[in-house]
Amino acid sequence: MTININIGASGQSYCALVGVGLLGQIPDLLDEYAPAYRYAVISDAQVSELYAEGVVSSCRSSGKNVELHSFRAGEASKTRENWSKLTDSLLGTGHGRDSCIIALGGGVTGDLAGFIAATFLRGIPLVQVPTTYLAMIDAAIGGKTGVDTHFGKNLVGAFHAPKCVIADPGVLSTLSIQERSTGLVEAFKHGAILDAEYYDQLCTGTDLLLSADPETAEAAVTASIRLKGQVVTKDELENGYRQILNFGHTIGHALEAASEYKLNHGSAVAAGMVLEAQLGELLGVTEIGTSQALYSDLKNLGIRIEAVSQLDPKAIMSFLGLDKKTRMGRSRYVLLRSIGEVEDSGGWSREVDESLVREVINDIR
Repeated sequence: MTININIGASGQSYCALVGVGLLGQIPDLLDEYAPAYRYAVISDAQVSELYAEGVVSSCRSSGKNVELHSFRAGEASKTRENWSKLTDSLLGTGHGRDSCIIALGGGVTGDLAGFIAATFLRGIPLVQVPTTYLAMIDAAIGGKTGVDTHFGKNLVGAFHAPKCVIADPGVLSTLSIQERSTGLVEAFKHGAILDAEYYDQLCTGTDLLLSADPETAEAAVTASIRLKGQVVTKDELENGYRQILNFGHTIGHALEAASEYKLNHGSAVAAGMVLEAQLGELLGVTEIGTSQALYSDLKNLGIRIEAVSQLDPKAIMSFLGLDKKTRMGRSRYVLLRSIGEVEDSGGWSREVDESLVREVINDIR
């Protein structure tokens, strides 16, 4: 059964489709949701071998004009240089405004291919086909696209809503345990900021989620998409309420940058969630024990939060000043009241005294 979740966006809403086996239905889904004269599948080299070549073949068998454009896998490829190379590749093969880009892969692919779609000939249609937990429950939902620079993550980008999102939890079985573990961090974040009951369900179902049990995975992907979809429908361009989705990301992105992106996104955000909960506890905003609960539950998920203790605190602090959420040179943080509830007095994010931030970063477990 296909689950259809409607997500609001400027211009028109779009659907996130969730269901085991949807990857095999892409030609028909393109006809329904994103008809185009020509298609370009953008995928990294690993996913190209696993899925993209098959998708291209099935699309061609259905009579579609489609080519595959691939790039080296990994966060290090989410750059302006690769944006330029892939854009030139599309131009060189004659793509025009009647083309549609299919972003098939994880979060890096969705961000990079989405940014290409947003800027190619001032914007062409996009279909997101996420193949990881991270991409299904977070990166593919909400229309954010972008690339990294040496100054930090996602500092160059655009909002560009897809025509649809096609999430097939059946493909999660090909991921490594580490990829499943780190990708599920965003699901735990959704529960932490919005739904304590969902958070508890993730904790009790951790083993099944890590084994990519199809029924459990489909339920979690669906729940997270619904939660994030409700947020981005209310605030598509992150002018207010959508800021709550940044919980753990202000510090998390600084950790990634300080590691020169050797630290994966999920582990960095997990550490950021724990540290930002500690900030809230120090400020008297967050219920005491919340950071410890997050630490324990994320550790059970397989995240080694203590690994970030090897990073240089000065480097972390320097990247915090470059975060895209910074206002007037000051970083802003989303703080919890407790698991399932965000502190909202005075706005959805707030400045925190730099000395307190330095204190928790110097005290990383």
